[in-house]
Amino acid sequence: MSNQKLIRSTFEKNNGIFRLAPAWVPRSFCIPGRRIKLHPDDYYALGGERGGIDERWLGCTTPADNGPLTGKNEGISHLVADNGTLIPLTEAVTELGAELIGERLWDKYRCWPVYSKFFDNLGPLPHHVHHREEHAKLVGQRGKPECYYFPPQLNNHGGHFPFTFFGFEPGTTKEQVKECLINFVKGDNKITNLSKAYRLEPGTGWDVPPGVLHAPGSLCTYEPQFASDVYAMYQSLVDDQIVPESLLWKDCPQDKIGDFDYLVEVIDWELNVDPEFGKNRFMRPVMAEDENEMTAKGYIDKWICYKSSSVSAKELTILPGADVIIRDSAAYGLIMMQGHGTLNDLKLETPALIRFNQLTNDEYFVSEKAACCGVRIINESSSDPIVMLKHFGPENPDWVKKFAAE
Repeated sequence: MSNQKLIRSTFEKNNGIFRLAPAWVPRSFCIPGRRIKLHPDDYYALGGERGGIDERWLGCTTPADNGPLTGKNEGISHLVADNGTLIPLTEAVTELGAELIGERLWDKYRCWPVYSKFFDNLGPLPHHVHHREEHAKLVGQRGKPECYYFPPQLNNHGGHFPFTFFGFEPGTTKEQVKECLINFVKGDNKITNLSKAYRLEPGTGWDVPPGVLHAPGSLCTYEPQFASDVYAMYQSLVDDQIVPESLLWKDCPQDKIGDFDYLVEVIDWELNVDPEFGKNRFMRPVMAEDENEMTAKGYIDKWICYKSSSVSAKELTILPGADVIIRDSAAYGLIMMQGHGTLNDLKLETPALIRFNQLTNDEYFVSEKAACCGVRIINESSSDPIVMLKHFGPENPDWVKKFAAE
């Protein structure tokens, strides 16, 4: 049977829901934090040259950009078809289009324009930037808004540095930043001397617009983001590791390589020196509905990422023993954090340990029609809640209704 037929038969059999296989991604410049449930023997399953696996990409149709050694379809989620065949989610989006992601997103993007990931590094990342649209398009990419949430279930330890540097202290000048960039090849360019670190707190999150410098700390992070892997590293030494100069000029047009003024131009200066950066970018969960009414029905639905129109996310809790219908106005990818039960009669499980090539029942993609009709979730435990995280695409109508006017 062709992949097209398998996609459609699986889609119809599961009433508009796809089960997804785990998508593991290595990073050569990272040390795994070992909190994403991968078996201890498998964190270097792709070989030492590729680096340790410290990311799992979720509901993703965007290939990872890991240089010349990047594997085929690396980072892309694969659906598990009726017969066990793994098919790239990209093929399902192409085949089903609006049937899967809805007419609103299909008409505008002709793709699934977001994804999420678990980022799990033992130490901090370098101070880096994701380009805004006007700079990303110069190298054939898209700008990358992203946001963070720190799941309590994956943060039994904080790693080496559970603090994130964001932007620059008010009063910082562009000349100071340019000097740091010029000094990139001289060892520690000390760019974080110009920045401010915020202590990270499990159960909270941050909004990171494109153009904002950030050096993510070592909590295990759930990262809903726009479908792009565009970035450039502006810090030359982090956690006693040298950052290659090639990453300073990554995603820079050929005619701009060596142009430090261009690197400064990439920065959204107003956002980076915002004196109320913490107030404007920090996120505590917000109840989606009245808490007492939700609890009476057997669930608690919270917005965990909500300060960007480009991508949003929720944390859904189903109370022990509850049998509920949950409706959303847009397609979404989901990942289980806790508990077990069923989703429209499909198994929901939260594995404690996963082998590199093992299939799981903890990740699904829900079509817009299935989301709007409502999915039935049954918590089969009498004591343990089901907890799942869900990421949505741009301008989710539920997000628009609650946050767009703010």
